[in-house]
Amino acid sequence: MARLLGGDFDGPARLRELLAGGEPVVAPGAYDALSARLIEDAGFPVVYMTGFGVTASLIGRPDVGLLTMTEMVDAARRIAAAVDLPVIADADTGYGNALNVIRTVREYETAGVAGMHLEDQVSPKRCGHLEGKQVVPPEAMVDKVKAAVRARRNSDFLLIARTDARAVEGVDAAIERAHRYRDAGADALFIEALQTDEEIERVAAEFSGFPLLFNWVEGGKTPPAGLGRLRELGFRLVICPISALLAATGAVREILRRIKKDGTPLNVVGSLPGFGEFTDFIGLPEVNSIGDRYPNS
Repeated sequence: MARLLGGDFDGPARLRELLAGGEPVVAPGAYDALSARLIEDAGFPVVYMTGFGVTASLIGRPDVGLLTMTEMVDAARRIAAAVDLPVIADADTGYGNALNVIRTVREYETAGVAGMHLEDQVSPKRCGHLEGKQVVPPEAMVDKVKAAVRARRNSDFLLIARTDARAVEGVDAAIERAHRYRDAGADALFIEALQTDEEIERVAAEFSGFPLLFNWVEGGKTPPAGLGRLRELGFRLVICPISALLAATGAVREILRRIKKDGTPLNVVGSLPGFGEFTDFIGLPEVNSIGDRYPNS
């Protein structure tokens, strides 16, 4: 995990190295620094910052374009600082036109993330697995991708182009858009909310050899697929954006139900991490050792 007195960590270069390997990279979704540390502790190589989860965590609302760029960048900065893993961040629509995208790329780079994805929805956007989405003309998104490519200071910073056109214009249009975004300079493609196994296979064949992202959303529009099948199809990156969020919601709901019923946590405390275990996990021993090193401050 990220140490308070840690050394340099090159997230973009590490992410590129992982994507060039032989196995799909699985990146669970983090919605705050604690969930990111849990992802790292579980042994995953990459953290995905989920816009859906950040929105739910920060304001308790659905992902319908309610957060600003600065709110998302602040969340990305906290998550990236908490772990020694590459972080891929949701950057929504880039928060405006190509000029805004330039600032968005610079801000996310400065926040310490290793890559980000931009989508072609009309602002305010919606979660890719919700109804009621709209998309901008493909030419507008092409300009955003080109602007993003030119804006990054580190050429290893990963730019993922996402299209939400499947739900609006059909799979043919989504594939056509993805080709244009790849040609504009995107490093990877994210074709959101494919609705059948046949569509997944078609996209994989269409972009064989080019990095593709698979979005594994429990209860979403895309059929579930095992990692072996995704490996076989050639997907390089698999994100699980809401798994931890749903698990945390279920666990907290149950604990609160028990406390409400019993009056205190007496009957559930045995099922929880111990106080000492938790403070060790979030870095108290390191804090204490720093205090010992600088006793006069």
